[in-house]
Order: sequence, then structure tokens, then C-alpha cells
Amino acid sequence: MVLKKDRTHSTHQSYPLEWLDLIITVTLNPAKTNVETISPEQAGGLCARMDKEVSHLKSLLKNRVFSLTKQRKIRLIIRHYHSTLIVLLDHAIDNGKHPVFIREDLKAVHEQTVSALDELLSFIETRFATYLGMDERVPVTYLAVAREELGQKLAAVRKRLVPSIGEQYLLDIAIRCLEDFVSGEEKEESDPVTFRDVLYHRELLKSLEQLEESDRVSSHYTLLEETLIGLNFNHRSFINAFTQKTADRVNMQGDLKDRINLLALYQKELMQLVPEPDTAYQPGQPLLHTTLDNWFSQELFYLEKKLHLDIVPIGTEKEGTDERKNTYKLLCTLSEDQLGILLKSADDLKIIISRSLSNIFNQLVPYLSTPYKEDLSPESMRSHTYSIEERDKQIVIETLQKMIDKIKEY
Repeated sequence: MVLKKDRTHSTHQSYPLEWLDLIITVTLNPAKTNVETISPEQAGGLCARMDKEVSHLKSLLKNRVFSLTKQRKIRLIIRHYHSTLIVLLDHAIDNGKHPVFIREDLKAVHEQTVSALDELLSFIETRFATYLGMDERVPVTYLAVAREELGQKLAAVRKRLVPSIGEQYLLDIAIRCLEDFVSGEEKEESDPVTFRDVLYHRELLKSLEQLEESDRVSSHYTLLEETLIGLNFNHRSFINAFTQKTADRVNMQGDLKDRINLLALYQKELMQLVPEPDTAYQPGQPLLHTTLDNWFSQELFYLEKKLHLDIVPIGTEKEGTDERKNTYKLLCTLSEDQLGILLKSADDLKIIISRSLSNIFNQLVPYLSTPYKEDLSPESMRSHTYSIEERDKQIVIETLQKMIDKIKEY
């Protein structure tokens, strides 16, 4: 049994995890050591040493990473640390199943060891996520530890978290998602939990813990709304609740112009809320920021059209003008270039059958308008399909996905 051995920390040692490895695989391993011979004083010493070891390893890893210049070498060392810690975690959990750890002081050492490994794994996944395979399946033992840790913190957060007025049902959605993750009900068997999932839920809970420590950026969004938008919490229930709450606020304005002004202000302040890069509750779904921005745009287009579509009596100056005629066009919230992408894809897939793409544009475009242009040019739309912008492609894809989701609801 190894207890007294100590070493001087050195950044040049060949195996930085040597002490942790030795404690887990030998000292606290009932298969190799008579763990019962560890005295309460020695157990307390191990717990104290564990905290120092965690701090040392964090510092060592940061120094090693910053001393390297090649991304490949950094990726290798990060993944090596990460995979080794997971192996040690599996071993530690297996040790803890032995009845010897019923003894309170030994149980404390075991729990401290598991906590130390979990803290180191969390540190690597938070600080060096770009070097890990974040979409890989999480090992079962590691997932169990992560869920237990989140469950304990969540219980503490719920007791002291007091939402602002109007935030309760938004907070309930976030809390319910965390509870589902902790209980294992969030994902199906065919949809494995990944390291990215674990990291996101940790960040979500951490953000809820720190709500009272943050400052609001906008004047119309609550602190919770700002936080969830920043974390790209693109959960369908949150989107529905947020847009319903915002619509209720706007509809309280009696005058149509006041509604337009307030809605425009909400959209403006949304653009000031910068989302975290490469972060999403549902990575395969559209960005929350984009979804809300499109919703604001569509509602504004509707209200602005409603404001200008007045009934025109005979004998007024507006009678017979182009503006009056244009009210019979179909208003599309996509831009001219985005409509062109849709029509081109329909032609390429023979969803719309015509002798040429130009003929499709000539037949359909005169009956379409956008919020930015009343009169669209078939020739201009066709020419823009030769050089398609990535941003326009993304918006069209997100729009089609929304249509797919809506069709599934029918």
C-alpha cells in the first residue's frame, strides 16, 4: 500500500497522473491492497492531498498546452489526459462497490477521488473543448458521475433561485430540461449522450447559478431571457413560450404604430445579445438567435402591411395606382435571392416542370413581392442563382426545416 510516498511536482515528469493512478489502482483498490488498514488520519491526509493534486494538474496541463505550438500535438495531449482520466474514473467507481467503503472515512476518500476526477474532466471539456471529440458517446460510468454531480447542484440551485416577475415558466422549462438530463429521460437509446451534451448542461446550470452576479444588457429582456438566448437554448418549448410572452407584451399596445415600434425595439436589442459560439441545446436545429430574428421580421412585415393596407374609396389619389395593384401580389418574407434558390432547386429536382428555369421565373415572379421590393425582376433573380451566397442558402435551409416540422404536426 502506498501512502507515504510523496514527490516534488515537476512539469518534466513523464506521467503527470502518476500519484492519482497509484492511489486509485493500488492504495484504494481492494483487489490489491488491504484498504481497511488505512487509518482515519491517513484517509484525511489523502483527502487533503487530493485537492492540491487537482490544482497542480490543472496548472500543469495549461502550461503544457501553452508551451506547444502545433495543434496536432495539443490535440494529442488533451485527448490523452481526457481518456486516461475516464479510465481512472471507471476504476475508481469499480473500487467503490466494495463493502470496505462503508466505513465513513474511507467512503469520504472514495467520494473525494471521484469528485477530483470529475473536476479534472470538466476542466478539460470546458477549457479545451475544441481539441476533443465532443460528439462521441460518453462512457456509462462517466455519465453516471456527471448526472449525479448535476443533480446535487441542481437541487441546491432550485432552493435559492428566485425568478423575476414573468420568468417562472421560462425558468421551469430550463429546470425541467436539466432534470430530464439528470434522470436520463432526455435522450432515446438510439440517440446517445455525447460529451457536448454533458458540457452544455453543465454550462446551463452554471449560468443559472450565476444569474444574480450578471448584468443585463438590454432594457426589455429579463436576465434569464438574455442568459438562455446567449446559450442558444433552442428548445422548442422555450421558443414557443418566449414568442408568446413577447407577443402578449406587444399586443398590450393599443395603437398599431406603437406595436411596430415596440417590436422593432425588441428585435434591435436581440441583435445586441451575442450568442456563445458553437453552443446549442439542440446542435442539429436552427440557431435560437436566427429563429427569433426571423420571427420578429415576419411579425414586423405583417404589422407594417396591415398598417398600409387601408380601404381606398373611389375618387382618391390612390385609386388605380401601382401601389393598389401590388396588394394582389403574394408577399414572401424571403429575399429575392432566397426565392431564386427555392425556384432553382424546384427546377433541378423537377418539382416544377418547365422548358427552362427562365420560363419558371417569368411565369411566377410577377406574382411575388418581398418586404424590400414590390416589383421583382425575373431576369435579376435568375442571374443571382449563378452566384449563391452561403448566408442565403442557410436561411432557405432553415425555412424548409420549419416547413418540415410544421408538416409533421398536421
